[in-house]
This record gives sequence, structure tokens and C-alpha cells, in this order.
Amino acid sequence: MGITLSSSSYLVLGLIGLRGPSSSYQLKRAVDRSVGYFWPFPHSQLYVEPKRLAEAGLLAESAEAGGRRRRTYSLTPEGRAALRDWLADPGTEVFQVRNEAELKLFFSELGDDGTVERLAAAQVRYHRERLDGFRQTLDRLVDVPDLEKRVAPLVLGVRIEEACVSFWSDVREAGVSGALSRTRVAAPDGSGGVPDGAAERAPG
Repeated sequence: MGITLSSSSYLVLGLIGLRGPSSSYQLKRAVDRSVGYFWPFPHSQLYVEPKRLAEAGLLAESAEAGGRRRRTYSLTPEGRAALRDWLADPGTEVFQVRNEAELKLFFSELGDDGTVERLAAAQVRYHRERLDGFRQTLDRLVDVPDLEKRVAPLVLGVRIEEACVSFWSDVREAGVSGALSRTRVAAPDGSGGVPDGAAERAPG
């Protein structure tokens, strides 16, 4: 094959595998209405990555004879095999949360007295809007035949947004200390609270 495949590569291969021959513009629209909910993806890559995959023989490329000469890409047998190999491997990257709000909360003691309250209130609004959007999309698609697997990530998205709303609501209503006290979970030995030594291991 001769090239390194990234998550972006498999996103392109997978979308074309699901929807059939597609132009970069059609891929962009498909991302916006599907995986874009949980996998932010630079639209510029939807014009670069298909060409790279075509050069590697994983996609076949065709162009219109006239007009805008739009290029359309379709899976080759080699591309389908690469996609299946990727799907057969259950390993994934470690789940990461890269959220600037959490970074601001970490450093909030350096701000003024209203820093945490303002941050929490803004995050509650933001995550409620996302939650409403996810639920509306889920309600619209959940009963569409043969879409269960494509819709399932939205269920996880709903649950994540529910957790975010709950956390930031606790911070807004009870402050950081109140949120911590509400989320203390009993340890396996029944002692509860923060594990021994956690304070010493805390960054700072």
C-alpha cells in the first residue's frame, strides 16, 4: 500500500463505503450530517485525503467530462480490504477529552471571584444546546430502518452531554467544593472519599 492510514483516511473510506461513489463536496455534507457530531473533521481534508487514497490505489477516481469536471471517488477492492482490516482490529486510541473549559477550571483560582460561576453557567448553556440538538437528531433517525449502527454513537453523545450538564450544573449551583462532595463515590472497601495519597499526587 505504501502509505500510512490515519483516522481521517478511514473516515473517508468508511463514508464512501456506506454511501457509494462520492465527491469531496458530498463527503463534506455527509460529515456535517453524521460523524461530524462526534468526530470534528477539517473540511479541507475531504479534498486532500481522497486524492491521496486514490494515488495509493485505495480509491478509484473519475472526473466529469464537462462542466465543473467534478471528481468522484469509489472504493477499490484494496480500499475495502483496508477498511475491513481496520474494523477487525478492536484496538483504538485512548479516549481523550480536550476541553478548554476544563483547562480554565483547573486554573480558575488565578481568576476573580466570579470566574467559576461564569464559566459553569456558560458551559451549562452550551452543553444543553448540544444535548437538545443530539436528542432532536436521534428522535428523527432512531426509527429509520437499517440505521441503528450509524445512530448508536449519538446515544453515547447524549449520555456524555447529560453528564456534562450534570457536572457543570453542580459547579454552578454548589461551587467546586459542592460538586466534589456530590460526586464522592464509596471506595471498594466502603471507606469512600478520595484514595489515600491522592492529595500528594495532585498536580501543582
